[in-house]
Amino acid sequence: MRHAKRINHLGRKRGHRQSMLANLATQLILHKRITTTVAKAKALRKYVEPVMTRAKEDTLHNRRMAFRYLRHKAAVKELFDEVADKIAERPGGYTRILKLGTRLGDAAEMALIELVDYNDTYTARKEKKRRRSRRRGKKSKEQTPAAASPSQESSDDASEE
Repeated sequence: MRHAKRINHLGRKRGHRQSMLANLATQLILHKRITTTVAKAKALRKYVEPVMTRAKEDTLHNRRMAFRYLRHKAAVKELFDEVADKIAERPGGYTRILKLGTRLGDAAEMALIELVDYNDTYTARKEKKRRRSRRRGKKSKEQTPAAASPSQESSDDASEE
């Protein structure tokens, strides 16, 4: 039975698991999206989202706590300078996991984990989508004199002859 077993150990000892998650979190922050297995992506989500919540408030203590998790100076700088600005209004859910299918070698389920606010394809689709009416609008009265103009042209042609 799995009662009260909240952590997926990923088949590794604690030190190896913590180092692996720190490396994955660093790469996610620096590259904005990474491809990994579904189990690692779900474990990474639980690992990195509290760090991103801390990044909303830029204090020395929060920077040191983020460095404690990430162990990479450039990733902490990127997190507090660029990523924190984009996630400032978001109440949570900073990452998205998209399943990609199975890996060819060992049939492991693969997933793409990405930062939500950095994906331009979803925001571009929402902006392009417009609502169009199927009904044809009524012709205005201004267009009716334009229809009379060809008859005037024929009378002008007759006067020239």
